[in-house]
Amino acid sequence: MHTALFVAALVATLAAGAVQADTLAKIKDTGTVTMGVRESSGALSYKVAEGEYAGFHVEICRRVLADVQRQLGLPRLDVGYRAVSSQNRIPLLLNSSIDIECGSTTNSVQRQKDVAFAVTTFVEQTRFAVKVNSGIGSLAQLKGKRVSTTTGTTAVQVMRQQARAAGIEFQPVYGKDHADSFLLLQTGRADAFVMDSQILAGNISQAANPADYAIVGEVLSVEPIAIMLRKDDPAFKRAVDESLIAMMKSGEIARLYDRWFMQPIPPANRPMGLPPSDATRAAWAEPNDRPVEAYLKK
Repeated sequence: MHTALFVAALVATLAAGAVQADTLAKIKDTGTVTMGVRESSGALSYKVAEGEYAGFHVEICRRVLADVQRQLGLPRLDVGYRAVSSQNRIPLLLNSSIDIECGSTTNSVQRQKDVAFAVTTFVEQTRFAVKVNSGIGSLAQLKGKRVSTTTGTTAVQVMRQQARAAGIEFQPVYGKDHADSFLLLQTGRADAFVMDSQILAGNISQAANPADYAIVGEVLSVEPIAIMLRKDDPAFKRAVDESLIAMMKSGEIARLYDRWFMQPIPPANRPMGLPPSDATRAAWAEPNDRPVEAYLKK
């Protein structure tokens, strides 16, 4: 079965057999929780070393889980980490292999059929990265070119819609994860890499010669990125949202953003230099869990 069809069928099967989740009870009974993380999702979530992960969403989730630990009165909470991909993140959440996903997932109406999302913590802009010497600077210049993206993400769908509206055809090529998609650009197997701006910026900052690459072109979409949770688990969602909203009101989330997006970060100790967008600041000012479709209507 085609990979996309297999994943869709697996998600449908898991969702159909699911009962109301109780993640707080699971955490209290076991004293453990498993965080789903990404290995190359820019400064949101990435692998630092074997078994070690860092990033804006990883640190936010650690603070959320510390609040959950206090709420449950646990003297100790062991946090485990499991790397997830765009293809398996929802199935692994549904089968309880992970309890909370702290990566770079877009909140959408389609995904809300299977999972829940905490309030938006980051609003992304989809653009594309190219080699500086390519001469490519706009969507129109990608006509007939090879464009890499990551399997299971929404970026290429957004770009295809924009390209068709402009009468442009391009050849999509797929990486298994964001690092692999960027490698396609680095090695000349793709002429551009379309993805969330912060993921592009993160991969560029880790390249041997960051100045060789640039994020260019029109903003293709604006997408709310949020921490993903199991569906039909209102108590856990409430606990996560309350922790996040407290960070937003205190200004802590803005300080964390500055740490991960404006200051040098490991392992290369280079800054991404990506200030928060107006849409991200608006999401912090008025916390909400609206899906991407609500943004498209504006």
